[in-house]
This record gives sequence, C-alpha cells and structure tokens, in this order.
Amino acid sequence: MARRPEPRPLQFAKMHGLGNDFMVLDLVTQHWEPTPEQVRIWSDRRTGVGFDQLLLIEPPTDPEADFRYRIFNCDGAEVEQCGNGARCAAHYITHRNLSPKPVLRMQTLGGPITTRLGEGDMVEIDMGEPEVAPAAVPFDPAAGSCVFPVEGSTLTYDLEVLGEHHKITPVSVGNPHCVLFVPSVSDAPVQALGAELVGHPVFPEGANIGFCQIVDPGFIRLRVFERGVGETRACGTGACAAVVAARLLGKVGNRVKVSLPGGKVRISWQGTGSTVKMTGPATLVFEGQIQA
Repeated sequence: MARRPEPRPLQFAKMHGLGNDFMVLDLVTQHWEPTPEQVRIWSDRRTGVGFDQLLLIEPPTDPEADFRYRIFNCDGAEVEQCGNGARCAAHYITHRNLSPKPVLRMQTLGGPITTRLGEGDMVEIDMGEPEVAPAAVPFDPAAGSCVFPVEGSTLTYDLEVLGEHHKITPVSVGNPHCVLFVPSVSDAPVQALGAELVGHPVFPEGANIGFCQIVDPGFIRLRVFERGVGETRACGTGACAAVVAARLLGKVGNRVKVSLPGGKVRISWQGTGSTVKMTGPATLVFEGQIQA
C-alpha cells in the first residue's frame, strides 16, 4: 500500500509594525486552513512562533480586490481589521513577488482598504471612513449604566466601571474601539480598566480600548489594550480611532503624530465624510517554515 506523502511545511514570515508583531502566511501559493487551536499553539511565545496576530494573505473573493487579508488574534478569534498588520501584509506581498503593484486594494472582514508602498519600509494605509453611530461600532449603551450625552457631546458617554465613572468615546475604523482621554498614559489604568472594558456588555463584539493623552493639536500619546491579546506595543487602528475621536471633540487638527510604546505613526483625517490614512513602518524580522 502506497504511503501518503508527508505534507509540505508552510513558509512564513515573522514581521512587526512598531513592535505589534505578526506571523504572516502567503496562502496564494500555499494551502492551509486555520483553526483556533493551531493559532493559539503558534502564538505561544515560549513554545511556538509567538505573535500578537496571525495574518493570512489569500486570493480575493471580491473581484475588485487584489488580495484577501485575514487577521486572527492570538486567542484564535478572527477579527475585522488590523492597521499595523495591513502595512506588514502589503510589504510581504511585494517581498514574495505576489504583485508588482505599489498600490493594492485589500479585502478584509471589516471592509476594503487600500495600501500604498512608500520609501524604505514605510507604507500608507487608507482605512476607509470611520463610524461613530452606536449600531455601526457596535456599541449598546443600554447594556450598561451609561449617561449620555456628556458635557454636551453627542459622541461621549459616561460609563461606570470598577466603581468609578469613565468618559468613553466609541469609534469603529473597521473594528470596534473605545477611546478614553487621560492626563498621562504613563499613569493610566491600562491593565485593570482595559481588561474590564474590552469585553463589557456595551460592546457586544468586544472592543479595543485606547488610552489617549493629548500633548498638543498635532501630537498624542496612546496605549491600547486589544481584545483577545491584551496591551500591545502598537495598534494602528487604535491610533486611527484615537485621532478620529480627538478631532471630532475638537482636541486635535487633521494631521496628527501618534506616539505608541513601540514607536510613532502619522494619521491624517479631514473630518466627517473623509477616509482615515495612516503611515508607518513595516519590518520583516525573519522567515522560516513550519509544519501545519
């Protein structure tokens, strides 16, 4: 009886965007079907590859897209969007010679995005138009003890968590975010409050929790507690959400530098009706192969 051939190992890359790190798989020239268990095994930093998210580059199902880009958090859950990951995906597509195009339209669970290669390792991402309507985030103020509006704002809610009242601004940039403005990100209760808010009933699909410090109208500091991951070194969609919330509340201008623990990105947003654009680096750390 003939023996079955052993499955070929998968080629992968380890990449990061400002320390938000990824395992990236080209599933255009290779075949593999992800399972939550396998993602969790590979994400382990002691016994696996180690990453915040697994990124898959696949043939599109949308005829207008160049590629389909999928994101799995380290807990195995597939999520809608990842801005730092999108920059790495665009960089890896060029590295793998999957496309010669400097501008790509990417199909994602959170909607289409456009990537543009810049100089060196810089990549610009057009993330599309943000959403602040509760149903679009999604955000359900009736599921918590919310007070609305706060200080005349139609965007900010007062939510009681851990026995204290916190002003939160829900925003979607393809995935759900909750932005809190704090005097200092160094002193912000990122771990304790982030862990409570990330799966709070007011966010039926969970949310990424951003703690934002306004330095001046063109510069903010940000820390993000991500759903399914915890605090990360950087969160590209979190940076976009923080700038959108800050601009709508009159705290910043239309071009803002965002400083995260892993480094800086530039966000530009002209306001309601415009798309959000983010520019930052994508770094290839190493390549390898793994048995699926």
